[in-house]
Amino acid sequence: MKYDKRITVWILTIIRIFIGWHFFYEGIVKLFNPNWSSASFLMESKWLFSGFFHWLISNSATLRAVDFLNTWGLLIIGLCLFIGVFTRIAGISGALLLLMYYIASPPFVYSSLPSSSHFYIINYNLIEGVVLTELAFLPKDYLWSVQRLLLFYLSKRKDQKFPSPDNHEKLQTYDTSRRELIKNLAVIPFFGTIFFGMIKKRGWISFEEKNLTGIVDGISSASMIAAKNIDIKELKGKVPTGKIKDVEISRIIAGGNLISGFAHARDLIYVSSWLKTYFTDEKVIETLWLCEACGINTAILRTDENTIRILDKYWKRGGKIQWLAQTYPKGQDITNVKSAIDNGAIGAFVMGNIADQIVLENRIDDMIKPIEYIRSQGLIAGTAGHSMTVPITCIEKGINVDFFMKTFHQNSYWSATPLDPSDPYLPEQGSQHDQSHDNLWCMGEKPVTDFFKNNTTPWIAYKILAAGAIKPEDGIRHAFSGGADFACIGMFDFQVIENANLAYDILNTNLNREREWYA
Repeated sequence: MKYDKRITVWILTIIRIFIGWHFFYEGIVKLFNPNWSSASFLMESKWLFSGFFHWLISNSATLRAVDFLNTWGLLIIGLCLFIGVFTRIAGISGALLLLMYYIASPPFVYSSLPSSSHFYIINYNLIEGVVLTELAFLPKDYLWSVQRLLLFYLSKRKDQKFPSPDNHEKLQTYDTSRRELIKNLAVIPFFGTIFFGMIKKRGWISFEEKNLTGIVDGISSASMIAAKNIDIKELKGKVPTGKIKDVEISRIIAGGNLISGFAHARDLIYVSSWLKTYFTDEKVIETLWLCEACGINTAILRTDENTIRILDKYWKRGGKIQWLAQTYPKGQDITNVKSAIDNGAIGAFVMGNIADQIVLENRIDDMIKPIEYIRSQGLIAGTAGHSMTVPITCIEKGINVDFFMKTFHQNSYWSATPLDPSDPYLPEQGSQHDQSHDNLWCMGEKPVTDFFKNNTTPWIAYKILAAGAIKPEDGIRHAFSGGADFACIGMFDFQVIENANLAYDILNTNLNREREWYA
């Protein structure tokens, strides 16, 4: 079969038009969707330049600039490709934009964004980018376009007269001009028809609003943001930090019970299994990335194989969250402590229940050994406790810790019923808090605030929401106004931004705090 160049020209022109429409449509969707933001997409970046992408969303000004450039870049590139104006510049610009999408969300094995557009190494962004690159380097005016039409008429400006029927050469020129006009403007009615159809059928973005709330768009990476119930652009500011020795730690620390699948849900025994189902490896990693974007740079997590495996995967993708390890020494056996240190923890502490029991049974050496070992390895070391006897005993026995963790919450919620509400020192009886009702871990606030008011050791307050019985705003404010230097909070991914905003507001207001900051 004889090769016909015109067929190739038409095929490539149609491909350029389709890609142009894709870009233009993506831009229109974003322009008319007030809830769209590129923040969540950039936050998901786990590969090259992930630090730069995360920095872009660190404040509202850079985020607005990125959203503006992305939206109008898609619109302008799409329009130029569709009608055929500045096609070489548009093709190169479009290819570079798609390359950025590809780098931010590569279709690798660890991608947390499964969709029909993601294959291993290859995805639609890469394919479309390669095609645009090829189109950009075609010979000048090779394809039908408005630009080609304009250039054609500019070349004919010397002949402005209408050709007479007896002038065959001029008539041929006129016929050619008419064919050029038809071919190069063929896209215009096509464009208008589709655009009108989109407005009428979609109601601008009704289709996107209805569908992107539950699914990820597999065609354009930058469209998936609306699929999430997370809006990082609402972040008021990053959570402030403090220091324990030379380690900088966010005032809000992410708790690990949810990630580890533990839920203090009383007789609702099925909740823990639900949590384990929800918090897959990728969901845990997504939650850590979200914490990082909000300025929460530390997480308190159990020392077990599950935690180590997930953190290793997260750190290999460029994650920066620090691990403050909850450890479980057994008598003089500190194997668990060594495991935390060997696997990247920046600090470690003796778990509260274990510390309570050690003090209750007067096995003080079992407290001293792990703490001294942690410090000897250059890490920050501490101990947790539900009972006030734990920090009190540490002071009395001269156990040198870098921080204390102590349960601290108000008991004003309706179901708070300790064994003896009139005895504020009940926690000194050891771990009897387990015998109280409805997730009560701090049975008396005054002994806690009195102790720490005169103690200069940094204090991390935990259980501040009493397993969800207390509103985050009340629990966070209570912890910091009561003297805590840091607050540990267990959070689902969809709670991170709200809690970060609460902490930002609370820490930037007058707390009427009596205790000085010791971190």
